Amino acid sequence: MSSHTQSFSDRVYWLVCQVPRGAVATYGQIATYAGSPRAARAVGNLMRLSLHNEREVPWHRIINARGAISSKGDTARAELQRRLLEDEGIDFDEAGCCELERLRWQPREVFWDE
Repeated sequence: MSSHTQSFSDRVYWLVCQVPRGAVATYGQIATYAGSPRAARAVGNLMRLSLHNEREVPWHRIINARGAISSKGDTARAELQRRLLEDEGIDFDEAGCCELERLRWQPREVFWDE
């Protein structure tokens, strides 16, 4: 993937599609990998938009830096996200956080050459 020929949103959507079932990534992690480390909020906005556009991306695998779901007042989406993650084997503690250190997506080094 050439970051010079794709838009930020295209890079984000491509990256999110690389996060495998049963793993999660943070908004900041995706923003950094997409070449804009300060754009975590923009990643969140793209994930919300992906619910309403025709792109099929596993938006539910992207969570906040605490390992929790960010609802931004949309409790129905947050409940759906949690249910989708739990269906993939991701558990949450009483505070609503998953084991981010264990579940965080870590792309292989050769990933960047693909």
